[in-house]
Amino acid sequence: MGVTTMTKIKQIHSIEILDSRGFPTLRTTVILDNGAKGIASVPSGASTGTFEAVELRDGDKSRYGGKGVLNAVSHVNTVIANALKGRDARNQSELDALMMSLDGTPNKAKLGANAILSVSLALAKASAESAQLPLYRYLGGEKAVQLPVPICNVINGGLHASNNVDIQEFMIAPAGAPTFAEGLRLTAEIFQTLKKILKKRGLSTAVGDEGGFAPDLASNEAALDFLTEATAEAGYTAKVRYALDAAASDWMTEGGGYVMPKSQNSFTIDTMIDYWRDIVSTYPVISIEDGLAEEDWNGWIALNKTLGHSIQLVGDDLFVTNPKRLQKGIELAAANAILIKPNQIGTLSETAEAIKLAKENGFNTIMSHRSGETEDTTIADLAVAFGTDQIKTGSMSRSERTAKYNRLLEIEAELGDSAIYKGWNAFQKAK
Repeated sequence: MGVTTMTKIKQIHSIEILDSRGFPTLRTTVILDNGAKGIASVPSGASTGTFEAVELRDGDKSRYGGKGVLNAVSHVNTVIANALKGRDARNQSELDALMMSLDGTPNKAKLGANAILSVSLALAKASAESAQLPLYRYLGGEKAVQLPVPICNVINGGLHASNNVDIQEFMIAPAGAPTFAEGLRLTAEIFQTLKKILKKRGLSTAVGDEGGFAPDLASNEAALDFLTEATAEAGYTAKVRYALDAAASDWMTEGGGYVMPKSQNSFTIDTMIDYWRDIVSTYPVISIEDGLAEEDWNGWIALNKTLGHSIQLVGDDLFVTNPKRLQKGIELAAANAILIKPNQIGTLSETAEAIKLAKENGFNTIMSHRSGETEDTTIADLAVAFGTDQIKTGSMSRSERTAKYNRLLEIEAELGDSAIYKGWNAFQKAK
């Protein structure tokens, strides 16, 4: 694509802002010669995989407890801006590759994946505005008409809440709804019903990092019992299934077994798999994310043999949106789905590559937020642009979560009759 004066990069500028937990992150603005502008803010994870690209923090304890991002901001405003100015913003993969070469490390440790991603996303948004297209249409073309099933986090545990529940996320998947809007509505109604039930039992309705309720409960199973009760009371039992994020990398012991940190229940790899089999046979769970640790490849292979024919087994810490780790998982038959978090890998191009590889090998794809979010709604457009099966953006409270759902409602309305809701097809690999 030849350079025109119209889509040349005129300015790149980043500032330090706050995420939804009060920690710093970056917001970057890209302005083109024709006046088109793209603004992107990057999220930050609490439960992070060891193999994620590096989120660069300053380490200066006198500012934000060492979590400042002024160095990453400076890298955008100097090294990256100087290298990209005057280039055609539409050459996404070329510019992403240039930023990776400027960094020169395998995990973006020099400039920071947070710095690079903020520019990568802002470039795409500026190019979309220049083309007078919404981002999902600019990236996905005319085929971008499918709305993902929202997997809504309604009870928080693990590192996302200061309660006594070990499983990190208990989610509702409204796969039986006819449209995205209807799926969101019935999930919101279940969420409100759950709130009433918890209140009636004298349990906390305060929320965790991702907007789900975070009460102290007797067990993981008690959380699922509450979900079942709320779903039935709201009248949607037939239309929803449950999804879990165990975040089990936090449970693995040095000896290779597992201990749930809050309950102190201990497991071998085999009994951990038995535990998940019992959960799936007792409750309508259709998806388990990170049911085993990020380096327990043999465990994942056994888990996939046991449950992969009937439910979705999602690698998050296992794959960290990294095409190389995903390729290993495909070759080993270690899972059947991948969570997609652009900030785990650090560029839009690599994010798209991971999704493409997953789809080519029959893996389900789930676009995802992080626990530290901003009001940026880019992942909603990416889910439609790249046709991901599902999306995780959190619960039905906290506006940094609902902003993404609201953006998907806008997209569905824009698409009108051409909009397709994935519904049960979003889980087709999990029969």
